[in-house]
Amino acid sequence: MPKTQGQPGMLGRVTGALGRSRELTLVALIVLMCAIVSLGAPQFLSISNLDQVTAMAAIFAIAGIGEAMVVMTKNIDLSVESTIGLVAFLVGVTLRQGDLPVPAAWLLGIGVGLLLGMVNGAVITVFRIPSIVVTLGTLSIFRGLVFIIAGGKEVNLSDLPAGYANLATDTVLGVPVFVIVAVVIVAIVGLLLWKTRFGRQVYAVGSNAEAAAILGIRSRLVTFAVFSIAGLLGGIAGVMWGIYFGTIYATSASGVVLQIVAAVVVGGVSIAGGTGTVVGAALGALFLALINNALLVLQLPQELLQAIYGAVILVAVSADALLSRRNKGQAAQEAAR
Repeated sequence: MPKTQGQPGMLGRVTGALGRSRELTLVALIVLMCAIVSLGAPQFLSISNLDQVTAMAAIFAIAGIGEAMVVMTKNIDLSVESTIGLVAFLVGVTLRQGDLPVPAAWLLGIGVGLLLGMVNGAVITVFRIPSIVVTLGTLSIFRGLVFIIAGGKEVNLSDLPAGYANLATDTVLGVPVFVIVAVVIVAIVGLLLWKTRFGRQVYAVGSNAEAAAILGIRSRLVTFAVFSIAGLLGGIAGVMWGIYFGTIYATSASGVVLQIVAAVVVGGVSIAGGTGTVVGAALGALFLALINNALLVLQLPQELLQAIYGAVILVAVSADALLSRRNKGQAAQEAAR
């Protein structure tokens, strides 16, 4: 049947779908990048390389999910990298000393992450201090605690139980364990935001905190909750970081906050709050992990990474601002008719 005038063709429909969904756009970009990079480095798509990339992406995705929830409420958590580093080192020291069995040490680390998130949330909500100021301070405080615990020493893989780091490469039915953990967390948090009253409150607080208060939503309690969840997920990411690297230093995870925030914004979570999905944040983490690996296999300077992360943040935020202005303009035109 011939296309009627004004009816979009197949290309137009695909382009429109990509424009409306950041997640679909990211999937398309990931496929395109993989195809291009594999032309210059066929090993990029090898099973061993993809296992390594997805394992690291899973860690950033889990931390990014917590960060995404914080950003949805129009806040930010800059201390996430110190949470990851502190938990990773604390679990490593605990296992080195043999004080607890492995599962208990993991639970300890996750509990510490939750506690750190609660500290952030409590200071922000009780004293009503901007989150960027509070988490900039706790970024340094938590890192200082790592240096105190470390005492100038690192945790070596030989200090840990035999085969401890193997979990980073283990698979279940061919799927890496780390990827399974990340997918499960994406599903749980995604359902929490999509299907529950708390999830609707998170978006409401980020969209308009004053209007949310009028509706009876306790904005400060919601903010405290999302920072607590972010700390818990940072604790899980810290446990996985220690498993992945084996050798853990007091400076572990330093600087990764830029990649985590970049994953969140490129995944479609607006800095202005109130919009975005955790699926997008997870895809953003995968996209950036693939870029990192592509630079390695193509033997390009790793120094480009910082510039790329910064550029990704600027492009994503600028795109959100343009789309927001366009939508407001369209709404104004429709209201004037």
